Amino acid sequence: MSSTANTTTHEHGIIDRAVLMDMVKRKDLHLLSGFNGVRGLASVHLRTNLENGISNGEDTETRRSRFGSNSTRKHLNSSLPKSFAYCLLEAFMDASKLLQLAFTVISLGLMIKQERLKQVWYDGGSIAVSLLVIALEAVINFIQHKQLLCQLSKISDNVKIDVVRDGWRQKISVEEVVVGDVVLLSVGDQVPAGGLFIEGDSLLVDEYSDDGGNVIDIDTIRSNPFLISGSKVINGNARMLVLSVGRNALDCGVSPKTGGTHDSSNLHSLLNKLTSLIAKVACFVSFVDLLGILIRYFCGNNQDDPNGIDIPFVLGNVAAIAEGLSLAFTFNLVYSSKGMMDDRVMIRKFSACETIGAASVICTHRTGILTGDQMEVKEFCVGFDQIEDGSVIVAGDDKFLRLFRQGVGLNTTGGGGVHNSFEDCGSPTERAILSWAVENLEMEMAMEKLTEGYIFLRHAVKFDSEMKRSGVSILKKEDNTIDVHWKGDAKGVLAMCSNYYQKTGVEKSINDDEKTRLENMIEGMAASGLRCIGFAHKRLPQNEDGGTYELRNEEGLTLLCIVGIKDSCKQGVKEAIASCKSAGVEIKMITEDHALTAKALAIECGILAVDPEVSNNGEEVIEGKEFRNYTEKERMDKVERIRVMARSSPSDKLLMVECLKKKGHVVAFTGHDAPALKEADIGVSMGIEGTAVAKEISDVVILDDGFASVVMGLKWGRWLFDNIQKHIQFQLPANVASLVINFISTSAGRGVPLSTIQMLWINLLMVTLGGLALAREKPTKELMLQKPPPVGSRVARLVTNVMWRNILAQSMYQIVIVLMLWFKGRSFFNVNERVKNTITFNTFVFCQWFNLFNSRIQEKMNIFEDLHKNIMFLGIVGAAIVLQVVIVEFLNLFADNDDDDDQKLNWKFLKWGICVATATISWLIGWFVKLIPMPHTPSLADLDRIRVDAVAGFGFWMSYI
Repeated sequence: MSSTANTTTHEHGIIDRAVLMDMVKRKDLHLLSGFNGVRGLASVHLRTNLENGISNGEDTETRRSRFGSNSTRKHLNSSLPKSFAYCLLEAFMDASKLLQLAFTVISLGLMIKQERLKQVWYDGGSIAVSLLVIALEAVINFIQHKQLLCQLSKISDNVKIDVVRDGWRQKISVEEVVVGDVVLLSVGDQVPAGGLFIEGDSLLVDEYSDDGGNVIDIDTIRSNPFLISGSKVINGNARMLVLSVGRNALDCGVSPKTGGTHDSSNLHSLLNKLTSLIAKVACFVSFVDLLGILIRYFCGNNQDDPNGIDIPFVLGNVAAIAEGLSLAFTFNLVYSSKGMMDDRVMIRKFSACETIGAASVICTHRTGILTGDQMEVKEFCVGFDQIEDGSVIVAGDDKFLRLFRQGVGLNTTGGGGVHNSFEDCGSPTERAILSWAVENLEMEMAMEKLTEGYIFLRHAVKFDSEMKRSGVSILKKEDNTIDVHWKGDAKGVLAMCSNYYQKTGVEKSINDDEKTRLENMIEGMAASGLRCIGFAHKRLPQNEDGGTYELRNEEGLTLLCIVGIKDSCKQGVKEAIASCKSAGVEIKMITEDHALTAKALAIECGILAVDPEVSNNGEEVIEGKEFRNYTEKERMDKVERIRVMARSSPSDKLLMVECLKKKGHVVAFTGHDAPALKEADIGVSMGIEGTAVAKEISDVVILDDGFASVVMGLKWGRWLFDNIQKHIQFQLPANVASLVINFISTSAGRGVPLSTIQMLWINLLMVTLGGLALAREKPTKELMLQKPPPVGSRVARLVTNVMWRNILAQSMYQIVIVLMLWFKGRSFFNVNERVKNTITFNTFVFCQWFNLFNSRIQEKMNIFEDLHKNIMFLGIVGAAIVLQVVIVEFLNLFADNDDDDDQKLNWKFLKWGICVATATISWLIGWFVKLIPMPHTPSLADLDRIRVDAVAGFGFWMSYI
């Protein structure tokens, strides 16, 4: 096999990329052994030093040109892009729209039979425009989908990965990874390319998806050393050798998942039900009226009608009803997602725009999002003494100092290369301790100095959220003794200790009283908001098996010191949490910290009351172990009262989210724990400190890692729902009024006041200009004073009693005014029939635009509040009025189906004044009805009840007629 391997290499021993790709794809251990294993392949064929990595500069460029670039690697689990044809088909696949088209064909057929070809031309054009409205929705959805995929691509491309180059550990973009790189992997990372396992601890990867469908153990080189591009590290850590990048890695990697990111939301579902109900009612009324017209026509009762059968209202009532609200939802969705992006909130799933606004509970991790992630060492205790000046130790016992430096520098995830600097490596806690030790204890920054005279033993225990500690063992060359170092939660480390070091460097055994004193000291530090980290050491003789030593739960350790680290709340967190509370959203902090530390931080952030008695009485602070040991009934009874869960594991966080969801809450979870992120209604990951897996699983990414941005996402989500309600309040009066007006008029044999093309114009104005005007309204402070949907409801009521009051008042006014103008306008104003028709149409249009101002604010009396701040709103209304003037005075075919000039208003002040003054009364109507107190909850249980009542009501009306 060795000879076979040699034949696949180029000059200077560089191997062909196809061989590497094939080996990873087939996981060919036999071929790997032909290269003398990982180390032989690295040193001979890839010219890679597994300790120091490759060299930056010319070496990386040579490898990129020979083996390809990783910039062609696509985000493996991103959604496949939708085609425009798919979006168009999706927009048209709606029962109400198909029913609309069916009525359209019938109407046009009857008009052609009557030889009303001119009207067929107008109405045919209106149908085309109506279809264009549906197509516009498809275009916007397609563009929005492409933009979202672009954003997801950017955030996935910006993922950083740790590599070793020139002996230094450094972060680079995944796009910069080349064949031969030594990559460092830890929990939450996504494997950036195809490669081989070099060394590591308890490495588990998921090769397919975030559901744990194919978990692979890559703990030993003898069983499965192959790492597949796109896999997710779910446990342990490792160093890997990169063999294939870009398209080569994708060809042998995880298959992309199909599906779309344009998932449905509760709001969209409710909106679809509402629009479907409106369309069905309109079609029902139109069908009944059409049936009556056909009966009159075939019975000969319509022969004297010069206009023939008045069918066009069928189109007018049904056209653009469903499209209007659907397109309004799309407009607002686009604007809200853009607004969130401007506020550093990136939406990964469209449904999250609405769902985040309905959140009733936010479970948040502490590190990085509540606290500044800029930890500092505030206390350093050796024995019972607090050391203020590190120089005392530096000048003291050299043995103690050497052991502490080893415990700090070697027992960390911050290592990586023999010349590695610790300044930017490891967790925030480790970085704080490392930088403090370098600055105050003169610790060498290079690992080779700390390991001088020692040999690393390969077995190590990395930090685990269950044990809350990590360990490492090293072999001393001089006497073959083994030094074992443990670091972690101070109380847990203390429990493993039988001895402790005093300030003088003397080692002393711990009696029960001293252990109690040390425990009290740790609790006192924790109560002041410090995270307490304990360091312990143990020396053992070399084992007979050659020096390997398996770390386990040790006993008989010697406590070196206790370090207290302070992590303060980020600026603006306290105000953001107060804003959430005023919005009725509960905040729960879930952290790995000591209970007293977590409690102090929760008080500082405003999650808990300052009075400690208040926090204790309600069982507001518990530990994860206590929570998981509750019975299911106890958990369900107590989960809502809990404000802080300390010492929590990933399984505890998941359990908390599950319990809250069972109670009926809409739960948002912020952090990096994949199971809880997936289970929550809204998974929120961090854009800076978040892991690649967390970002991929989450629904929302907070680009600046700030809790204040989470609150902005909450506000924009509520804005989306509120704006849809405003649009409903704007559009429904016109739809209801036109339906009733045309029905009454045609039933009376007086034709239709509002023709097809007129209704199309009105709907187009409302759908486009009206929708854009309302979409430009900014989120208000009042949104954060509203309460979330009731527990057990995924979304608030779409049409409230307040809205019904406003909608019905405006509808009734418009019905009365238009019918008066239609039946009595000619004699009242002493004008001809065509001018009367124009005045009726013009007044109805102006009623809609004046009602737009009413729709801005549902309950406040002052509908002009902050109007001067929305120049776009005023500009759109002004443009709509100008268009209406042009329509009436110049494009007379839109005012009536006759092209004579005597239907214009001819710039007569009185005629225009009548139209405007009549429409202005809608403001007065809106003001008066707001004096009527109304409960916010709807009087009807749900939309199904609305549908039953509507059908029953129309059935009664028809039986009465």
